[in-house]
Amino acid sequence: MPRNDAALDFLLTRRSRPAKILTPPVPDRDELTVMLTAAARSPDHGKLEPWRFVVLTRPALERLAAAVPGRAAALGIDEERTAKSVAQFRDADLVVAVIASPKPSDKVPPIEQTYSAGAVCLALLNAALASGWGANWLSGWPVHDPDFCEAELGLAPGESVAGLIHIGTEKHAPPDRPRPDVAALTTWMDR
Repeated sequence: MPRNDAALDFLLTRRSRPAKILTPPVPDRDELTVMLTAAARSPDHGKLEPWRFVVLTRPALERLAAAVPGRAAALGIDEERTAKSVAQFRDADLVVAVIASPKPSDKVPPIEQTYSAGAVCLALLNAALASGWGANWLSGWPVHDPDFCEAELGLAPGESVAGLIHIGTEKHAPPDRPRPDVAALTTWMDR
């Protein structure tokens, strides 16, 4: 395979955009379908497709924002965390929930299927950024609550949210953050 300098440069300089700075317009269905198609090319041992997508548009996001306070009260979640979660849905215009949907398999352990769903999140994030959109991968307590996910997102037993990928137009570019020291995180084993 020949070297792809443009792709490598993109990966070396890519950065998420904070969800709170993303505004309309957002990708239309055709544009988003291209990004979802790119994300679906993620590693998937056994070809199980242990993930799926739920596209959340404005009406769905408003409904989710309205559902958060009641569930927060039932769980005893404090006001600050509740408000943050409400804002995550209320202030968004397009979010793709990547759903980890593990399949029974004697050959592919559940953890590898979970990793595949995480790879889909990163691939979707990168596809959105490569397409010229701002994007961010978030989660939060509501999407870690099985009852909220079942009631509000229609998740089946055993499914979970791997990530919420916010996509929109970037208002302004924030400064880049410090990046990891790869040398300090790498061990070379030559034998």
